Amino acid sequence: MAAEKRNLLIVNLLGGMGVLGSYAYCLASNPATRSQLWGNVPESLRPAYTASMLLAAVGYFAFTYFVLLRVDTRVRIGDSLGYRAFPWIYAGILAPSALWMPLTFLMFEEPGWALWIAIRVVLGLVGVSSLALIWAIASVKPADPLWARGLALLGALAFAVQTALLDALVWTHYFPFPS
Repeated sequence: MAAEKRNLLIVNLLGGMGVLGSYAYCLASNPATRSQLWGNVPESLRPAYTASMLLAAVGYFAFTYFVLLRVDTRVRIGDSLGYRAFPWIYAGILAPSALWMPLTFLMFEEPGWALWIAIRVVLGLVGVSSLALIWAIASVKPADPLWARGLALLGALAFAVQTALLDALVWTHYFPFPS
């Protein structure tokens, strides 16, 4: 395996363990306040939100399949970047994602403006990174096979709807200001 792909795999493994580990720890440690994670998101939006989460998870596997198994490490992304941009983009998604739930539960315990802003910053970083991923996948030259890139773009779009739209904008809109 090429070093660039190995680096991306390491970022995915460590970052994925960080995200899943932080979620598991926080949910197990805070059974009484789990339902507060919705903030004030209206009940009417929650089913669509949940469906989007599932599509985003499937999308993650679709674009990761493309980037890890279908993209050659000698590709160009846009005019100046290469494959080495992918581990950075993934790190921009995974590292802040691992911080979101711990920060949110901390906000429940010790509400304050700094935490409120930090939560928005981490969600904003994930959203911007997911938009960068769409751009990178769309800009890969060459991108054979086209069906794999199309599937990756659909997956990245579903992921960005969840992270850049629903999490970074909608959820934060409904997450209460500290008192």
